[in-house]
Amino acid sequence: MKTVLCYGDSITWGTDPANGGLRHAPDDRWPSALQAGLGTSFHVIAEGLGGRTTAFDDWLVDADRNGARILPTILQTHRPVDCVILMLGTNDLKPGTAGNAASAYLGMKRCVEIVQQHSPRLPGAMPAKVIIVAPPHVVATKDPFFADLFDGAIVQSHKFAGYYAALAVEMGCGFFDASTVAKASAIDGVHLDAANTRAIGAALVSKVKEILAN
Repeated sequence: MKTVLCYGDSITWGTDPANGGLRHAPDDRWPSALQAGLGTSFHVIAEGLGGRTTAFDDWLVDADRNGARILPTILQTHRPVDCVILMLGTNDLKPGTAGNAASAYLGMKRCVEIVQQHSPRLPGAMPAKVIIVAPPHVVATKDPFFADLFDGAIVQSHKFAGYYAALAVEMGCGFFDASTVAKASAIDGVHLDAANTRAIGAALVSKVKEILAN
């Protein structure tokens, strides 16, 4: 059985913008859709945390949102992992965090390095393969709080695919642009409805099979 770790933020956790930020039903979260598509020969682990960044601190919250700092612990917890899907960067675009896609690129690069350098410390186990996922674009919203919280993020989010695709080539990773199958809800401009969330998982099925076949 192959183990696939989905490491991300609130989109991976399954935030429902139409329900006050509560969670989508389990079957409507993209890691669940991925599991359904891959079948019983794969074990998909969902590791999503709202507000998680690639590698930046957020001192306004009650849990560590720095993805790079927590990632080694998660890898060791679930060892051995065959494939890690990294979908992070949207929270990096907050002006109070980093504010641009270039910084997210650097943070994502650090996350990839952590996965590729991780030793599972088990006989015969190798470092996991990586799929970098560019998050869906941020869209316009009439929610004044989210509009301010992600000021400037609409333009910057359109740069994710270019940066992350180049990083995937540089680091020998798989790549997928989630904006090709999913669009954020205008309710808050960031999170996805159930159908768009499921679409990400369904689209990643072939990517996971491809990267683990080699």
